[in-house]
Amino acid sequence: MMNGTNPISRREFLKLGGLSLLGLAMAPFEQATSLAANQQGRVIYEHITVYNRPSFSGEVVRQSWVDSVFPILEATIGDEEPAHNTVWYRIQEGYVHSGGVQPVKTILNQPNWEIPDFGQLAEVTVPYTDAYWEVDVHHEVAYRFYYETTHWVLGLVYGKDGTPLYQILDDKWNLIYYVPARHLRLIPASEVSTLSPDVPPEEKRLEVDTANQVVIAYEYDRPVFITKAATGAEFSNGQFYTPAGRHYTNHKMPSRHMSAGNLAHNGFDLPGIPWVCYINERGVAFHGTYWHNDFGKPRSHGCINLTSQASKWVYRWTLPAVPADQRRLYEDVGTTVDVI
Repeated sequence: MMNGTNPISRREFLKLGGLSLLGLAMAPFEQATSLAANQQGRVIYEHITVYNRPSFSGEVVRQSWVDSVFPILEATIGDEEPAHNTVWYRIQEGYVHSGGVQPVKTILNQPNWEIPDFGQLAEVTVPYTDAYWEVDVHHEVAYRFYYETTHWVLGLVYGKDGTPLYQILDDKWNLIYYVPARHLRLIPASEVSTLSPDVPPEEKRLEVDTANQVVIAYEYDRPVFITKAATGAEFSNGQFYTPAGRHYTNHKMPSRHMSAGNLAHNGFDLPGIPWVCYINERGVAFHGTYWHNDFGKPRSHGCINLTSQASKWVYRWTLPAVPADQRRLYEDVGTTVDVI
C-alpha cells in the first residue's frame, strides 16, 4: 500500500513495480538484499543451473533438479538480460536465476481437531507435501501440494503409524486426499477479510497493463498497489492472450484445482491454485502461481499470474467479499478490471 499525499506519475509508479524484489510492491533496491534466515528456495523447473556469478554467461557450477530445496542467502540484481526479470538468488554454491526458484519456508503446525462442518481453508507452509489416496503416508501419492497453495480441510484423522492427517477435498474431482496435518496452516476468517472496506465499490479499479506486465490497483483514481504479472501468451497449440477491455471480478474462489488439455502438449493439472478472481466466463482469472517465479513477461494460458501473496491481496481487496465459510461466490457485479 502506498501512503502520502504527493501524487506520482504513472511512469514513476511502473518503475517502482519493475524493481520489486519478488514481484510485490516492495521498496526498490540497487544492491544485494539479505533475506530472512529461514528463507529457502524450491527448484520449480525440471532443472536449473547454478552459476559462479549472477549471469547466464557465468561459469556453470552445477545443476539443481526439480523440488530440490536450499537456503537463499540474499537476492541481487544480475545482468541486464533477461530484461523482464534481473533478480538472482545467492545460494551456498553460487547464483541461480529467480525465475525457476519458488521462495519458500518450512513451518510446521500443530494439528487441529476443531474443523467446522463446512470445512476450513488451509495453506501449505512447507516447500511441498504429498497428498495420498489413503490414510497412509506409505500409500500411493495422488498429487504433490506446493508452498502457499490453498486447500479445503474437512477433518483430522490418524494414519496407521499415528501420523495426523487432514482430509482434503478436491474441488474439481470431488475426491478426498490425505495430507500430513503439520504441513498445513488453517486460515482464520480474519485473514480473508476485505481490504479498504470503506472505499465505495465504484472507486476501486484494477488495471492490467499487458505491455508492461503489471497490475495496478486504484482507489479514487490514485494507485495504491502494484505488482508484476505474467499474462496470456502464444503457444505452439494456439494463442491465449488475456482479453483486452473492461471486465469485473464477479466470481471468486479461495482455492481451485485447474486443469486443461494434454499434459504433454502445453496442458496443465494444478491443484490448490490460491486466491482466484475470475474476470470472464471463459475462466480467465487473477490467481497465485507456484509453477514459475518469472513475472514480467507473457506466459500464461490467458490468466493473470501473480505471486501467491499478491493474488491474496487482490482477492481480499476486490469485490464481492467471499465469506470464510464459502468455497466460491458468484454475483452479478464486482470490482472493475481494465485490461489494456
